[in-house]
Amino acid sequence: MFKLPCLVAVLLLCAACSTTNIDEYRSTVEPLLLDNSEKVVVLGRRDAGHYETGIDFSDCVGRVLQSDSPMQVISELEFIDAFYPWFEPRVAPKNLSRLKRLLEEPALNEKLISMDIRYMVWIDGQTNTVDSSGSMGCSIGPGGAGCFGFSSWDDESSYEAIVWDLDSFKEKGRVNVDSEGTSYLVGLVIPVPFIARVQNDACIGIGKQIKAFFEVAVQEK
Repeated sequence: MFKLPCLVAVLLLCAACSTTNIDEYRSTVEPLLLDNSEKVVVLGRRDAGHYETGIDFSDCVGRVLQSDSPMQVISELEFIDAFYPWFEPRVAPKNLSRLKRLLEEPALNEKLISMDIRYMVWIDGQTNTVDSSGSMGCSIGPGGAGCFGFSSWDDESSYEAIVWDLDSFKEKGRVNVDSEGTSYLVGLVIPVPFIARVQNDACIGIGKQIKAFFEVAVQEK
């Protein structure tokens, strides 16, 4: 049997942690101005049949952009539904020249204007488990059930966000974020997880950095 001091020591040693590195490039040192009617849309890159940047991540970044800010962000699902099928994985524009040609279609341009979308943030990347070790065994016997053992795994998040100005059709900046961490599962009768919030840390890091690009002008009523 584990005594309490030993148990506490194990839990402290197994506390999950993560590290995050962020790099950015801006085309100008001046902030990107938004009036109180203009909006930003955050989209995840998708390559049909190969990989995709999860909607949960782009939605997370959108929430960070709006947190404690008057910035208005259109969700990815709302945008894709409004412009169906032009932003589906197989046909979505992957560079500014293709996007400009696409939005020369009168119906699409009118839709963009009606939704007051000024900036588009493309996010490309994934979170992957790169290594794991240990084992966990669970059993049921006359004395009861329990799980014993120890396992760990390493996760890595790597994402890039590109900010496009849909007024000038120019790239205004990029943010790269890399986050990595180790999670643990300790079996002491009941499995106790210690999860490194790698993807969440990457989301917060990239979202705060992008938010710093913008200045929202709020008009007084």
